[in-house]
Amino acid sequence: MSVDLGLVRQMWRLMEPVHALVYYAPEVFARFAKLGFDTETRWPSYFPLRSAPLGAVGPELVAATFYSFNPAMVREHIPAAWRTATPDDVLAARRDGVDEALGTLTTAIDLREAVDLARRLVDGVSTVGRPLGAANADLPWPDEPHLALWHAATVLREIRGDGHVAALLTAGLDPVESLVSFAGVGAAPRAVFASRGWSDEDWDAAARRLVERGWLDEDGSATDAGHAGRDEVERMTDELAAPAYRALGAEQLGRFAQLVMPVTMAVVHTGLLPRQSTLGLSR
Repeated sequence: MSVDLGLVRQMWRLMEPVHALVYYAPEVFARFAKLGFDTETRWPSYFPLRSAPLGAVGPELVAATFYSFNPAMVREHIPAAWRTATPDDVLAARRDGVDEALGTLTTAIDLREAVDLARRLVDGVSTVGRPLGAANADLPWPDEPHLALWHAATVLREIRGDGHVAALLTAGLDPVESLVSFAGVGAAPRAVFASRGWSDEDWDAAARRLVERGWLDEDGSATDAGHAGRDEVERMTDELAAPAYRALGAEQLGRFAQLVMPVTMAVVHTGLLPRQSTLGLSR
């Protein structure tokens, strides 16, 4: 079936907040604190929370799959996280935290039809070459509708993320350059990308490489070539994510969006999610 790539991107924007709740919900942090993690800042729980489907893997694999983070930052938290809790403990904590957080937000929303369509979307994904997406797809489907919807959003999100890494590699952008070039097109201010752990020297060196490549002006803003390059990265990301959405078709995607929108808005209205992020959702 034919589905416009613009619709693929819209579906990502719709589902991303549903997935992202896990990184900000107090209910999730409370369970991680019980496991022994420092929850005063986001990162000690973030790295195990997101990588746990891969198992008790080392920092090199986590840095490779997360891509944009400074590997030194990853090494601060992995493998130390697995000395605090096992991946199974982490998966249980994130599931139980999302169960409480999202369950509270969706008590008045009938999710049965949305979950049916979400399952069909996930059935249409290709996990080939997508380690984080595949690891999450390997996890069992929850019985509770709100958790099943969150599981689907997570699988689709990580499938897309793996494809985005492939698009960045194809464009010849290393992890720092991927951030600098994205800031150059106005995705978010430079300060937002500092969360990825790169030094000013790392950032400035990447900017110089992109100036030499013709992607950035000296002031750090994207040139026409830089805009075109980033547009192609996003187009390829959408294209790599598209098969699942094409399998469902535009009409049923429209119905799915209608059913999921109340959940997305309920998450957004909590005020827990940041207004700006490295994903460029506010663009």
